[in-house]
Amino acid sequence: MALISLLAVVAGCTSSTSGAATFTAVATSSVAPTSGMTSAGAPATSAPASSALASSAAPTSAPTEAAASTTTAPPVAKVTADPDFGTSSLSPAQPIDIKVTDGTITALTLTNSAGKVVEGTLSADRTTWTLGEVLGYGKTYTATGTAVGSDGKRIAIRGTYSTLPSTDEAESSISPGDGDVVGIAQSVIIHFPVEPADKAEIEKHLMITTTPSVKGAWAWIQHDDGWGIDWRPEGYWPANTKVHVSANLYGLKLADGKYGAQDLTSDFTIGRAQVVYADATSHQIVVRQGCTAPNDEASCTSTVATYPASFGNGDDIDNPNRVTRSGIHVVSEKLKVHAMSNPPYYSNVTEYWDVRISDNGEFIHENPNTVADQGVDNVSHGCINLSPTNAEAYFDSALVGDPVEITGTSVQLSASDGDLFDYTVPWSEWQNLSALQ
Repeated sequence: MALISLLAVVAGCTSSTSGAATFTAVATSSVAPTSGMTSAGAPATSAPASSALASSAAPTSAPTEAAASTTTAPPVAKVTADPDFGTSSLSPAQPIDIKVTDGTITALTLTNSAGKVVEGTLSADRTTWTLGEVLGYGKTYTATGTAVGSDGKRIAIRGTYSTLPSTDEAESSISPGDGDVVGIAQSVIIHFPVEPADKAEIEKHLMITTTPSVKGAWAWIQHDDGWGIDWRPEGYWPANTKVHVSANLYGLKLADGKYGAQDLTSDFTIGRAQVVYADATSHQIVVRQGCTAPNDEASCTSTVATYPASFGNGDDIDNPNRVTRSGIHVVSEKLKVHAMSNPPYYSNVTEYWDVRISDNGEFIHENPNTVADQGVDNVSHGCINLSPTNAEAYFDSALVGDPVEITGTSVQLSASDGDLFDYTVPWSEWQNLSALQ
């Protein structure tokens, strides 16, 4: 009888003991109650001894099973960003993609510090958000949103980006400008404030289209005011060609600490085909139009004017500073009045109807003091002198970009004479000056 009583006590353990609590949890979740236990876990007065003994052994394995039954699985959706969230010194032109795997994006915005929402697009399957506009320099952007996994669980999307400081912006320029009408030897020039480190990468971001189609090439040139890349035709431009140039430089790395400040475009037109043929041995210049090829006067269709001229007399005194250079010059500037100097010969002498043809100081301009020599002798200090009347007439006919082909002197125009010397480079060599060759 005592043994029966003892067994009854064991079978009637209350929930106040740790063994009884564990047992109860396991029983409610995975073990069917015995006939000797009520649903509340109270003692049963008529439980068989064998049943009570079997139940008393259950608590040894119940804790592990209970913990497993209450563990929450992590969300299956995963958010990634390219570049990574938290990236600083980001180029404002850097593409950004935010993606979710094993789920979809339910909402996502990228805002600047002022709260303005940046444009972006969500893919059709709602797994990828892509930046839709360039960012600004020196700004911080915050991405916020949510995604839902294939398991139905929601997760938050949040991250930031910081762009390069505005002090890293570098201004470039392009010429000719919008609406310009230029001569048939005018190069397209994109000027850079620093020497670009990766010229090939920059060249990939440049485009030129012409109507009609014109064969030409880019070449990296060190100009008087710094580095640039020039595009010129193989020969001369056809008259009336329409030209569109674009340079996608915004945010593009130019050099360490220097990134493009803006994209550039230009739409300009090539004017009538005019060439000046200046022969120092004949002491005259001939203005012709309808010309189609360099160094080919026979390609022209008409003669506009012939003017007596006086060239530099350096050949007579063996002084190269007074020699008018031979070669294809390009008109780069027109000045009605200009103070000229050529030390030690003269300084700040006012001249009129000045057409610059080289940065070494060569102009076609009036000089009333040499009229008696014009057409007869070369007495200038390197420029081409005309009479006041003839200089004004030529000035009015000239366009920036017109070629001036000079012959008959002992010194050839070269890169040392400054802008523009593009047509002094043979076409076979010019093509090799592209970084993509």
